[in-house]
Amino acid sequence: MSNKTPPPISTMMMRGLFDENPVFRLALSLCPAVAVTTTLKNGVMLGMAVLVVQVLSSMSASILKKLIISKIRIPVFTIIIAIWVSVMDMTLAAFFPVVYAEVGLYVKLIVAFAIIISRMELFSMKHAVVPSFWDGFSMGIGFLVAMILTGALRELLGSGSIWGLAIVDFNPLLIVVLPAGGFFTIGLIMAMFNMVDVARGKKLTSGGGGHG
Repeated sequence: MSNKTPPPISTMMMRGLFDENPVFRLALSLCPAVAVTTTLKNGVMLGMAVLVVQVLSSMSASILKKLIISKIRIPVFTIIIAIWVSVMDMTLAAFFPVVYAEVGLYVKLIVAFAIIISRMELFSMKHAVVPSFWDGFSMGIGFLVAMILTGALRELLGSGSIWGLAIVDFNPLLIVVLPAGGFFTIGLIMAMFNMVDVARGKKLTSGGGGHG
């Protein structure tokens, strides 16, 4: 559990946003993501909740790492996450009741999100509070961006609107707002991420020592 030299902040941000994006790279929490992202607003609310819980849980694990007994660390992680999830659950219920009525169930399920426990285990237990903040922030932002992209695309194609505001007038593709359409949308964005990877790989192999 000794502190290690953390990677640069830019590296951690790139990891959360792209290289190890929780949804598009690690394929974690796909079911809540598909269920919630029928609209952009719902996706943003769940994404923000995960971001806050991820950051606070990562920082809490870093602060308490010397007190956490290795054999019971997973139950302790779960308790820490549950505390912050309860805070977020009550906050959303108090200030955003309409949206909470649609995403409240999935906010409670954040306790079981593998990405949060994995970052506490792999990073926060080995690093100080500030690097743990940035690691949690990068992964939380990665999840939020995934919710924004998926929610915006599904709402636009499924109803012709963004954030409830009509953007285009056409016959909506109702299948996009169904679960099957949600998985298809996420798969499509995953494919785009892979295309970027291929492009980056070609540039690295053919660019020699030139500027990227």
